[in-house]
Amino acid sequence: MNKKNLLLALMFITAILFTACKKDDPVIPDEPELITTLNYSLTPIDGGSAVILSFQDLDGDGGNAPTINGGTLEANTSYTGILELLNEAATPVENITEEVEEEAEDHQFFFQSDLSNLSFIYNDTDANNNPIGITTTLTTGDTAAGNITIILRHEPNKIAAGVSDGDISNAGGETDIEVTFPINVL
Repeated sequence: MNKKNLLLALMFITAILFTACKKDDPVIPDEPELITTLNYSLTPIDGGSAVILSFQDLDGDGGNAPTINGGTLEANTSYTGILELLNEAATPVENITEEVEEEAEDHQFFFQSDLSNLSFIYNDTDANNNPIGITTTLTTGDTAAGNITIILRHEPNKIAAGVSDGDISNAGGETDIEVTFPINVL
């Protein structure tokens, strides 16, 4: 066998060995981020002190019960709402809100209430002009007591009927976090 054929044979065998021995990297699905804390800061548009609705569950699902703090809102008042999500179990603390902003097309907050005199307006949008919900306007009506539920959906169908208006019925996707806060409107 001449040197040229020997070299070609060695290259062929080497290529087969590298291909045969190469292990495919396992596909690891995206693991959901741990969200230990959700704060919803509501500041009256006409001035005044912020009301902060907060949820904290440092050990995640199971284990110890979460701490949930509701709040009292003024009747017939509009508030600027800002959501903050954190993973306080990590060192340093992870700001999950930044990840939601970076992946805005894949996330949307939904706001529900058993009070008919509350309304929510989205103040932020993703690159496709669909709502996100990190910033909102909440407007109260007359005196009442009830609950506000905040839901973050991952990969909702943002173009489905009603979803851009905050109706979760057709959104689909997976729930990253869902928290219900007791509130009073006085």
